Amino acid sequence: MKKILLLSDTHSYIDNGILKYVNQTDEVWHAGDIGNIDVLEKLEEKVQVRSVYGNIDNHLVRSATKEINTFICEKIKVCIIHIGGKPPSYNKKTNILIKKEKPKILVCGHSHILKVEYDKVKDVLYINPGAAGRHGFHKKRTMIRFEINGKEIENMEIIELGNRSKLS
Repeated sequence: MKKILLLSDTHSYIDNGILKYVNQTDEVWHAGDIGNIDVLEKLEEKVQVRSVYGNIDNHLVRSATKEINTFICEKIKVCIIHIGGKPPSYNKKTNILIKKEKPKILVCGHSHILKVEYDKVKDVLYINPGAAGRHGFHKKRTMIRFEINGKEIENMEIIELGNRSKLS
């Protein structure tokens, strides 16, 4: 069994609220817009990180991450991509990815809109954890945690980290 913390759109921001949950997990999956390499390094000090870069990420983050990250966790195939669209309106790249890889979990970020939906047509669980950072138009900072036990996805919960707060 693996305990997963899923986050996205940190935009160079990480705090003790996020790190508290990182310390309770086996893996962190970051769906892009990490913001700077320091965020990635802080996460990697604690647990295994599987990540992709987002549209705001610089060359340092891009050199340490992937555009698309496909892997097996326990017995479940996972694909992470930053900009993917949403069910049923995935973008072209994501439609090709789903058709080729046939993941059971598709993780996207970018929209800052938390959404979990099982896509019956594509036979994939779509997960967007919203945004954990302070930059953007979202009102609440959110993440998702869950467990993967063999072929089962269990105990999924939304974590609210409070209001976005204004940047100075």
